[in-house]
Amino acid sequence: MTDDELLRALADDERRLRFSSFTNDDAIALGLALLDAARQEQAPVAIDVRRNGQQLFHAALDGTSADNDEWIRRKCNVVDRFGHSSFYVGTLCRVQGGTIEEVFGVDPREYADHGGAFPVIVHGVGVVGTVAVSGLPQADDHRLVVEVLERLLT
Repeated sequence: MTDDELLRALADDERRLRFSSFTNDDAIALGLALLDAARQEQAPVAIDVRRNGQQLFHAALDGTSADNDEWIRRKCNVVDRFGHSSFYVGTLCRVQGGTIEEVFGVDPREYADHGGAFPVIVHGVGVVGTVAVSGLPQADDHRLVVEVLERLLT
């Protein structure tokens, strides 16, 4: 798959994977579904779900560290700023031939354009939060989030 094809597929995921509403209970259900999927895969990940900046769910499985929490913070900053998944923004930067710092002028200590953070989008409202995973290679972090969202939303 070319980077342009990947960008289209990532944008399509964001169009498809939307909630009708997003409550605290929805955030907890999403976090628990991710936790269950990660355990089934024996994936050493940290999981985070936020709405409007409030952390509603967090879990860290064996094999993770505080570094994973920092990656989550930086990936979520990308979603909050750009309204797209961190994987989408990273791919966009690669297509444009630069780093997130070069393309958008942001501090890479605050923004990580690596896969794993995805916007929580509500139909008719827009982006209201983030869901993020850290601990696997970036494409796998992203895949885990998308697969769980697909199970919950389709």
